[in-house]
Amino acid sequence: MTASPTGSPYGAMTSQGAATNIVWHHSTVTRAARAHQRGHRSAILWFTGLSGAGKSTLANAVNSALFEQGLACYVLDGDNVRHGLCSDLGFSDADREENIRRIGEVAKLFLDAGVVVLTAFVSPFRSDRDRARALVEAGDFIEIHCAADLGVCEQRDTKGLYAKARAGEIKEFTGISSPYEEPENPELRIDTGAQDLEACVALVLAYLQSKGVIPEPGEA
Repeated sequence: MTASPTGSPYGAMTSQGAATNIVWHHSTVTRAARAHQRGHRSAILWFTGLSGAGKSTLANAVNSALFEQGLACYVLDGDNVRHGLCSDLGFSDADREENIRRIGEVAKLFLDAGVVVLTAFVSPFRSDRDRARALVEAGDFIEIHCAADLGVCEQRDTKGLYAKARAGEIKEFTGISSPYEEPENPELRIDTGAQDLEACVALVLAYLQSKGVIPEPGEA
């Protein structure tokens, strides 16, 4: 492959750094074919909420329940992603926006691969979540608001992050010195501060069954 004058093997680059000579390649194995083979649809389950609201805990519990049913599923966790894909990003508004943009694109690829992908990120800004939703067709993006209130989240704070934020040791911390914009019309709003984990998992699974994403018990 011959590199362009810019040094890129993919052709000229715009001033914004985006390659111009690229074409989307459609897979010969379609999403519909994967769904037929596996016996369930793919979807993006977007868990959002304050730090300590139980996003990762609930996402992983739902993931385990799906896995036990033999379904294709995977969790994209906020901390894990920042170890690799988004290790170059901080927590400014612009970096938070880019973090969520990348996750939205990765989740879209998992969707096409026929996987129920569960994302567990604070994703504090409504516009960023709406942008991720707009990447896919209606019904593919399921926003789940883990709606534990701030007091409960602070009580659960095993990392001591809220205390550090209140002491001014952590800047731009969501819920303290940076805003969290609650979803206005999420597909599910679960009070993860008041309901136990088993009940929260049951609510998510029931919703997925009602929308035909996963089979009803006994149908698989």
